[in-house]
Formats: sequence, C-alpha cells, structure tokens
Amino acid sequence: MLVSFGTYVGFFLGKMNYQGDLNPNSFTFAHSKATTGITIRQSLNRWISFKGGFAIGHIDAADQYNRDYLKTRNLSFRTTIKEVSIGLEASLLDLSTTRFTPYVFGDVVLYHFNPWAYDMSGNKVFLQPLSTEGQGLSQFPEQKPYKLTQIALGFGLLQRKTFTDYLDDVSSIYVDRNVLLQAKGAKAVEMAYRGDEITGGLPYPNHGEQRGTPSEMDWYYFFGVNFEIKFSAFAQLFKGVNSENSSALHNTRCPRNVQQ
Repeated sequence: MLVSFGTYVGFFLGKMNYQGDLNPNSFTFAHSKATTGITIRQSLNRWISFKGGFAIGHIDAADQYNRDYLKTRNLSFRTTIKEVSIGLEASLLDLSTTRFTPYVFGDVVLYHFNPWAYDMSGNKVFLQPLSTEGQGLSQFPEQKPYKLTQIALGFGLLQRKTFTDYLDDVSSIYVDRNVLLQAKGAKAVEMAYRGDEITGGLPYPNHGEQRGTPSEMDWYYFFGVNFEIKFSAFAQLFKGVNSENSSALHNTRCPRNVQQ
C-alpha cells in the first residue's frame, strides 16, 4: 500500500475460484476464472482506511475433476458472481513514516449468483428453479429454498465466507425421483443426478442418499493485482483530457460563407 492520505480509485484484475461440494480443494489454478473490479479507498488516519468496491467474476466446477468416488455423480455447474463490498483496512505500520505496509481487512459483501449447467443436449439450464434437492416442495419441508442474492464476509486474501451451501446447487440429499418428476418435470430429474449419462454410471439414487455435505458452507475467493491512483490525480488527469478537447473545439474555425 502506498503511503499517502486521501481518496484512491483502484482497478482490480485477477482470477476467481470456489470451494464446495464439486471442488473440495482450497485452491486450484487450473479452474480459476477471470474477475475484475473497481474499489474506492478513503484513508481515515495513519492506520485505518475505509473502502468500498464492486467486482464481477465467474466460477465453475465438475465432478469429472473431483475426487474419484464422486466422479460417477457427474454433476457440474457454472455461475457469474457479482458483488458489492464495504469494509475497513488496518495498516500494520505507521503510514506517515513508511512507504509500504502490510495490512489486514474485513468486508461485508452483498453478492448475487445463479448456478446453471448444460443439459444432455447442450442447452443452458438454470438449476435453482428446478429444486434439484426438493427445495420448496411440500413433500420435503426440511429442504428449504435458497436465495440467489446473499451476504458474505470478506477477509484474508480476498476470501468470501458465504452462509449458503448452494453456490453449486449441491448440498444435502437426493429426493424421491417420482415426486421430483411430478412436481418439477423431467429436466429437474435429469439435472439432479447425471451418473446415468456416463459409462458405468448408476441409476437415480434412492430418496435420502447423500448428494452433498450440508455441514460445510461454500466459499469463493480471488487473487490478482489492484492498481490504485489517488482520486485528485485521477480527477486532474480527466480534467486535463477535457481541457484539451475543449481547446481543440475553441480553436476550430468554421469557413466563411462565399458569396456567389
């Protein structure tokens, strides 16, 4: 962090990843997706800064890259994540006496996601409306629907601790195939279990068999580079560009009318 008090505008470029039922690893470079964002940081004193930001990125995962005993489940998902965040940064060194300092931070994050996957015909299918685990169906009152816009906590290396296990639309159990078929249709059954689509795959599981791990919430996180410019310098640069354009307009002369 550069040492100078004031307001800063930052531009973030990096990669986003996720940890959950389809990717139990804490971090994998191979399946990281692009993310970008913008931040505004206001230094309050030599130790503390207030910041806010917006970011957009993508995450995905598939059982074909998962642990061996889960490959036959054959589930997959993709989603775009959009988030806005506010929080505080605390510098570990006195900003008035050093050019750089390590820092820690904490954010409150509002984010939106909407998991989807390709079906057997290659069509894009959003998963939440299908109630793949019986969410919201009267026959399964313990299976609660999940919201697509939620709150998360941010800290560390841009980690986001969510309070949902459904970033990937996978959390708890398989529900009765016939009940799901009657309530939500054949597409819901197809997307709830996809082991029968691959060689050696098993038929649709019995009601109550484990589909995910509801005791472990999903995470998403990103890493990259944040470029910051002081707002006064940014405004001066923008003002300079406008001044140049204005001068060019004022120096443009229209041709005189020629009398015939």
